Amino acid sequence: MAHSSTIHESLTGVFQVRRFRETVTAGRTHSDTGRGDHVTSEPVDPNPTRVGTRSRIELGVLLWQRAMEPQTGTWSLPGGRLRDDEDLDTSARRQLAEKVDVRELWHIEQLSVFSDPDRVPGLRRIASAYLGLVPLTADPRLPEDTRWHPVSALPNMSFDHGTVVHHARTRLAAKLSYTNIAFALAPAEFSMSTLREIYCAALGYEVDTTNLQRVLSRRKVITPTGDTAPPGRSGGRPAALYRFTDDEIRVTDEFAALRPPG
Repeated sequence: MAHSSTIHESLTGVFQVRRFRETVTAGRTHSDTGRGDHVTSEPVDPNPTRVGTRSRIELGVLLWQRAMEPQTGTWSLPGGRLRDDEDLDTSARRQLAEKVDVRELWHIEQLSVFSDPDRVPGLRRIASAYLGLVPLTADPRLPEDTRWHPVSALPNMSFDHGTVVHHARTRLAAKLSYTNIAFALAPAEFSMSTLREIYCAALGYEVDTTNLQRVLSRRKVITPTGDTAPPGRSGGRPAALYRFTDDEIRVTDEFAALRPPG
């Protein structure tokens, strides 16, 4: 197919660890997966006083639903055309602020370029994709057509946006092994149990709390604050609180790799 011109756009896979709730309609339980009609979620409370029922903590990705052709009703990553007077990084941040009102990004980085001539119908579009991370406790006010979806069960995605989400998730999981990138998903202070939930959600598999604390402490990724979390429902010894040593990304062990148990 011949192209008379080319449009350059930015797309951003914005991730946040969230609590996804199941909903019940006419006696049927929906698990916030598939179509996206029943997706509901909320920020994770790092110091919960109660445990919600029928909910789970997962890595979520921010998507908006297309109201016009092509592919009406499918779900897209936030993004849009690169302006003549801006670079790609500026474009990605502007699109997030203008279209989905997300401004509290603690980390953003360029991911890859998607340039298949037929990735979208019509005029050719080359997409520079980004990975963006939102901290655990942030709760941006989203437009009505925009929702968080669990990356484990994406809805019907537009064009190649599902592939972009997969690439972004893979990049995040890899960097959790050899950098301190989890600082961009965590609150300013956290218990090790909260940090474990963040790692489990972002990686997609279980992580041992004691081992995680040992590894991150040895690499000087986390630092004790000297404070403790408020007591939970069951009482017991208050959990020690930690913070990330740095609030910018750095390599902590270039040869490290976190792997699923077994």
